[in-house]
Amino acid sequence: MDESTRQRIGRRCFLGQTGFNFGALAVSAMLGDELAASELQDALPHFAPQAKRVIFLTQSGGPSQIELFDYKPNLEKLAGTELPESVRQGQRLTGMTKGKPQLVLPSIAKFNPHGQSGTLVGEWLPHIGSIADDLCFVKSMVTDQINHAPAMTKFLTGHQLPGRPSFGCWASYGLGSVNKNLPDYVVLISRMKRGSDQPLYNHYWGSGFLPSKHQGVKLRSAKDPVLYLNDPEGFPRELRREMLDGLASLNRQHHATTLDPEIETRIQQYEMAFRMQSSVPELTDLSDEPESTFELYGPDSRRPGSYAANCILARRLAERDVRFIQLFHPDWDHHSRLSSWCVSRCIDTDQPSAALIKDLKRCGLLSDTLVIWGGEFGRGVAGQGQWDSPLAGRDHHPRCFTVWMAGAGIKPGFSYGATDDFSYNVAENPVHVRDLHATALHQLGIDHERLTYRYQGLDFKLTGVESSKVVRDILV
Repeated sequence: MDESTRQRIGRRCFLGQTGFNFGALAVSAMLGDELAASELQDALPHFAPQAKRVIFLTQSGGPSQIELFDYKPNLEKLAGTELPESVRQGQRLTGMTKGKPQLVLPSIAKFNPHGQSGTLVGEWLPHIGSIADDLCFVKSMVTDQINHAPAMTKFLTGHQLPGRPSFGCWASYGLGSVNKNLPDYVVLISRMKRGSDQPLYNHYWGSGFLPSKHQGVKLRSAKDPVLYLNDPEGFPRELRREMLDGLASLNRQHHATTLDPEIETRIQQYEMAFRMQSSVPELTDLSDEPESTFELYGPDSRRPGSYAANCILARRLAERDVRFIQLFHPDWDHHSRLSSWCVSRCIDTDQPSAALIKDLKRCGLLSDTLVIWGGEFGRGVAGQGQWDSPLAGRDHHPRCFTVWMAGAGIKPGFSYGATDDFSYNVAENPVHVRDLHATALHQLGIDHERLTYRYQGLDFKLTGVESSKVVRDILV
């Protein structure tokens, strides 16, 4: 054997014997993120939490604060006049209204005072008005995006581009869940009576760069709430148990050689699916609910997949200590027919939303459940289309909008922040979407500056790198 042959064989043996070790070192470096995450999770919560769980009532499309929460009576005198440039300040408009006259459209809805607090709420939300003393209205919300998909992505993930973990995923990553028979993060999407014009993208509840075990699990309003969860007909549960044990053994062997964290996720998700085969049917079977429950949540609560039925499921998930529960109700995008389109969404959501607060309070769960209601932005004061026509609507408006919160240490019967006389700019106490995230994490016992995940060499967090704060004035 000549010298060159010996060198080739030597190199081959060396690489064969050490290649795995090099690979292991590389994978180990990549796993530094996951190991750091584990160490961080051990330290959570950072301080005593007020909230054990979050219910996020996501109203997709941009509800009009002008009709619902932000009372501006002086607009009546300015109806049909041009919005002053001193108010608009050259702010961006969408392509639907850019270059067109910006004529003031006063609120179509009347406002009524409610409760001891005297909070003014639009007449289209009488049930929410009835619980005004339990709610905190944040009327000075601000976001950066003017179109639905980037604005909703920002509202839920802290960044306008897809690829970041959603709020629920951060809660799952940081705290996990007490209930090991249901996912940490559950998503419920309203089944509309008519086809929805507004898409809801998977990245709204996606895990982004976090391990996939933290992503939201969507429960469908169908015979099988979770696809591919049930065993084939005639397949014994004991055999499924044996199959999963064998599969887990093979996966652990594979993990030992690759150290791929997604293999561990796969093992855990198989086990979660096995447990969910019994926990999900029990959760979604509403036959044990008394008649009074359906009366409380309204006539649509018996329709599977309705917003009302999903609100009942949200209370049942809260009872089972699921960490993060998110409802999506689309079609708040009222560019036209404001007086019918927006009213229809109010009818869908008003009574069930109020019922959920009452129900949580009755069960003793409101004190440690943080409820958030809101959409990705608000609506502009200028009428879209002919301002004084029944067909008039409102365009998107990110510079000010309203969300309400309740429970878990949030100040009840309270309104925070204010807008100018046109509900166009924030006049007092602006609350950016990042501040909403920071405040919600704070109520969960999490310092938003310390909940990080290292990815591609950067320490990411829900609130990003820009300035954000906990809104302490709305806390008890």
